[in-house]
Amino acid sequence: MPAIPDSTKTSLAQRLRQHAADHWPQLTGLHVRYHGQFAYVEGELADGDRLPLTRLRYGGSASTGRMRSGARPHAIRPRHDRSGTAARRSGI
Repeated sequence: MPAIPDSTKTSLAQRLRQHAADHWPQLTGLHVRYHGQFAYVEGELADGDRLPLTRLRYGGSASTGRMRSGARPHAIRPRHDRSGTAARRSGI
């Protein structure tokens, strides 16, 4: 599968940021990075900590909903903090 086109990256990031603003007020930022056909999404907390949320796979077209989740969201217990303290601090 080819890499995600720049136009799709832009629209995906805009849609994700709007969704985060509407549904996750505890996040101060949302970061999306791309590698090949994958988009990795992280939420940023007020203290600067980042929580890995999900990985999306590009399936051919953003307009037809072809970005699909390839992993379970990690908002409850981030990979980098097995103790759960980041999740408790965030109120998630």
